[in-house]
Amino acid sequence: MSNATRTHADPDQIVDRPRRLTTETKASTKTTEFFVYIAVVLAVAVTAFMVNDDGGASGGNGVDPFSALDALRYITYLTIGYMIARGLAKAGSRDAYDNYDA
Repeated sequence: MSNATRTHADPDQIVDRPRRLTTETKASTKTTEFFVYIAVVLAVAVTAFMVNDDGGASGGNGVDPFSALDALRYITYLTIGYMIARGLAKAGSRDAYDNYDA
């Protein structure tokens, strides 16, 4: 397949040059914010699992100070923040590559 393109000044003139293609940003799994997001979500889940008040022999009152609902709320906030961060990243940058990249 040819990479020939027509010029705007003279549509009959064909110039053989690589076509420049762009993506908005690099893949999300290649960013540090993705790995930080995964680590913090895991930390919230582990914390919600580990922090509890058994209300039994240790004399607790049976109220879980960091419940699963709290963990889900924080994970939701983190997800919203991550999506906003990715949207801002996509809005302002481009990752260029040539037609020859495979």
